Amino acid sequence: MDDKAGFTYLRLSFIIIKKAVIQMIQSTTVICIRHKGQVVMAGDGQVSMGQTILKQTARKIRRIYKDKVLAGFAGATSDAFALFSRFENKLEEYRGNLSRAAIELAKDWRLDKALRQLEALLVVADRENSFLISGTGDVVEPDDGIIAIGSGGPFALAAARALIKHTDLSAREIALEAMAISAGICVYTNNQFFIEEL
Repeated sequence: MDDKAGFTYLRLSFIIIKKAVIQMIQSTTVICIRHKGQVVMAGDGQVSMGQTILKQTARKIRRIYKDKVLAGFAGATSDAFALFSRFENKLEEYRGNLSRAAIELAKDWRLDKALRQLEALLVVADRENSFLISGTGDVVEPDDGIIAIGSGGPFALAAARALIKHTDLSAREIALEAMAISAGICVYTNNQFFIEEL
């Protein structure tokens, strides 16, 4: 295979993977920010089916494990609730060890045939760690303390990074401003925000 054919094959593979991921996460924004000793998670309330808004005040973030862990999701709602339940069980099993619970959930999610069908992404955080957990077995800890998921996630992530670098705002203020910027750009994100803080 020559270089041009190899590049075309890689590009087509990337486009196919990108389309699958976009379909899975197309309808929300959830952001988690760790800044100045604060941990904040925010999410919008819009639930969409195709081009129709079904609900504007859905809670996509919640406190779990004795209110010590924040969790948020993007993707199919029923799948996310199934994953929340399994993740809570893992936290109980590993006595609140977020890293271990995240890794074990990702392992189960990847290896279990029924779980592999679930289409959602989870963001989880406690006072020490923040992780993005995906169905492909990924557990990602951000370098800069910011994770954003959903169709508006890239906009919120960019806004949060700029605000942290160029302002003295608190984590809560940055999360709200990043969500507002995302809602102004992404049609699948509204301005009904829910916010939790550790």
